Parts: sequence; structure tokens; C-alpha cells
Amino acid sequence: MMTITSRAAVVAIASLLFAGTASAQTTTAPASSTPAAAPAKKAEKPRSPESVACSKQADEKGLHGKERKKFRSDCLKEAKAGAAKSK
Repeated sequence: MMTITSRAAVVAIASLLFAGTASAQTTTAPASSTPAAAPAKKAEKPRSPESVACSKQADEKGLHGKERKKFRSDCLKEAKAGAAKSK
């Protein structure tokens, strides 16, 4: 049967062995050290006044998810059809 001091000695020796291999590992720098390595955000397109108006209407109605998407789609179609008729 192992005594507490024997167990402590085994743990200490094992930790020294593993610590030596862990400290021997080195990290290498990435091959390309360009700061633009992170993906750049897309430039947002300016939103049309019709799009903003339809979004505000959807907000007022409290629409979310598929219902909001459908409402905005229909709203934009109507706005574009109205703009085409007035020209």
C-alpha cells in the first residue's frame, strides 16, 4: 500500500516530466502577418426612403421574423409600383 508521501512524490515527478514537455512547445507566428487577416465587414448599402418607411411601419405593428419579412416585401413592391405609376 502506498503512503501519502509516496503518492505525493509520484505526483511531483510526473508533473515535472509533463511540465518539461509543455514548456518545450513553442508557438509560431502565422505565416502572413498582415493586419487585414480578419474578415472585413461589408460596406452597408444606403437604404432607400421606401425601405426605411416600410421598416418603421413594421416596427409600429410589432412584426418580427417571417411576418415582418413578408410585410416589408409587400410594402416595398407597393411603394415601387406607386413610384413607377407617378413617373
